Amino acid sequence: MNIRLFCAAAILALAGCGRVQDVEESQQYGPHPVLPKPHEELIADVGVAKVVGWMDGETPTVPAGFRIEALATGLSNPRNLLALPNGDVLVVESRNEGKEPIDRPKDPIRDFIMGLSHGSTGGPPPESNRVTLIRDANGDGKAELRTILLKDLNAPFGITRVGGNLYVAATDAVLRYPFTPGQTAISAPAQKVVELPAGPINHHWTKSLTASPDGSKLYVGIGSNSNAMERGVEAETNRAAVWEVDPATGSYRVFASGLRNPNGLTFYPGSQTLWAVINERDELGPNLVPDYMTSVREGAFYGWPYSYYGQHVDPRVKPQRPDLVRRAIAPDFALSSHVAPLGLTFYASGNFPGAFRGGAFVGEHGSWNRAQPNGYRVVFVRFAGGRPVGAPVTFVSGFLNGKGEARGRPVGVAIDRTGALLIADDVGNTVWRVSYTGAANPRPLT
Repeated sequence: MNIRLFCAAAILALAGCGRVQDVEESQQYGPHPVLPKPHEELIADVGVAKVVGWMDGETPTVPAGFRIEALATGLSNPRNLLALPNGDVLVVESRNEGKEPIDRPKDPIRDFIMGLSHGSTGGPPPESNRVTLIRDANGDGKAELRTILLKDLNAPFGITRVGGNLYVAATDAVLRYPFTPGQTAISAPAQKVVELPAGPINHHWTKSLTASPDGSKLYVGIGSNSNAMERGVEAETNRAAVWEVDPATGSYRVFASGLRNPNGLTFYPGSQTLWAVINERDELGPNLVPDYMTSVREGAFYGWPYSYYGQHVDPRVKPQRPDLVRRAIAPDFALSSHVAPLGLTFYASGNFPGAFRGGAFVGEHGSWNRAQPNGYRVVFVRFAGGRPVGAPVTFVSGFLNGKGEARGRPVGVAIDRTGALLIADDVGNTVWRVSYTGAANPRPLT
């Protein structure tokens, strides 16, 4: 049978599977989410948004009192953002060209579905795998300059600056370039700081990156090489982890492990506490396992692949490791199942109302492993005393249109020097900028 016809039939057959794990969305937020029983299927529950892009005049939706505008359009898979103190914004554009081998009978179906969920709006893909500089010197949300800072990179994702150096996490290495804000191009060759796990099988290719507050260490998020260790333990060596790297020597150690796909690495403002958002495992049902946001503790083990959300054993993983399961700690805050969080930033500016200060914005790329879509938005999570409280509140929406088609999908988020929120939209090929107008009380605070 033609694979497209087979997949279409499979999707129709699974239309009612969500009822197997009926859970209210609100029950899967916070430190103690409801976890239904695992429901493994031959073909995972799916729901794929057709990519249509943004039509002229369309924008995402923000609460009353805020304004959203496009800072840059016509980009090529913008994934991550770094806002510089002079008003420049560095945009990491990346596309992974590799294909995974087929290890299981259902893998062709998975690949077809993932291809749809990460599709384009048609035509040949434009040049990507670069860092683009956008200059908004006066902070009015209108770019005066756009130029290519770096090009010909190998699927870059993470980016950070320490002193006179710019660090970029490509899929296979952390690279260093001499850089001073104000530069519009980098001609110096890359210096390799450390090699990262990659190779012909590179399941989670995005490598998140941040620096410690004093700049003495780098932290790299390295996702697993499979969904639930189906490629064996050796394929997962030093993966599903956050590395701590000495940028001076290139030496590294595993800082924390058992994190299936850690992204959005960032330190809580004014602290030494590292936070990340984690994409949890698929194919256990539409409401399992919740993705989450967590502080990343030194030496901690978070369960993957042997257990999820603490010590809940994944029945698919053989052989099991009860010794590691006993060590597994539960994350801090569930974001709901399959929302695919990829971006995280804390708000430490004064542009938005005071209740936003210290809270987190999370870019949720959106689900594929459930019939009803989840995510496809930017949420705000309030913090108190350095800890998340309450429930995530939708802050930027409208990435899906009324037909359930994807106009865009949010990835990285950042705060620019004026205190506006920036959002990388890798399907809409846009960087969005959200500013506060002061015209009304913002909805997330009610």
